[in-house]
Amino acid sequence: MTRAARTLVLASTSPFRRELLERLGLPFSTCAPDVDETPRPGESPAAMVARLARAKAEAVRDRFPGALIIGSDQCAELDGKILGKPGNHERAVAQLSAASERSVAFHTGLCLLDAESGERQEAVEPFRVHFRTLGREEIEDYVRREQPYGCAGSFKSEGLGIALFERLEGDDPTALIGLPLIRLCRMLTRTGIPVLSRPAAE
Repeated sequence: MTRAARTLVLASTSPFRRELLERLGLPFSTCAPDVDETPRPGESPAAMVARLARAKAEAVRDRFPGALIIGSDQCAELDGKILGKPGNHERAVAQLSAASERSVAFHTGLCLLDAESGERQEAVEPFRVHFRTLGREEIEDYVRREQPYGCAGSFKSEGLGIALFERLEGDDPTALIGLPLIRLCRMLTRTGIPVLSRPAAE
């Protein structure tokens, strides 16, 4: 089996991560990892997402021997506390009200696991969102229209959520959505699967 012919697997059922990975034009499969995502006592947000990205990739390894497996995890942090997915309208409004005129740090863990050799490439990509002053009516209108109940931080930056921000700070805007493609492209290239073809050396 050549390196270019190897199976690529996304260890996630997130539609956001799937749509991001589709941008690269590489064939891939998805598989749901069975992973307990409970934070550990005293664990920093960056350490947590790194651990969970690795755990998600490892969780599906036995089902895809020989594959390259992508694991990713993300959390939002405000005042040192992790912001989970709100789950409902009231909690989404509360999260955005707390974020008004503040900045929220996002940590996105990424792991590319070579199931054949066991080698891993790992990274945590930081990103920071600076919110403008948000009025209660604006927040209510946004949450009603976009219903970001499954999104850490209660917004979708790829959608109407962009209207909530003063500015964004980070190297890779796709990290904010949940899968840092710039870093992933580097990892894939190191593994022998460049996203773009290269001319043969003369």
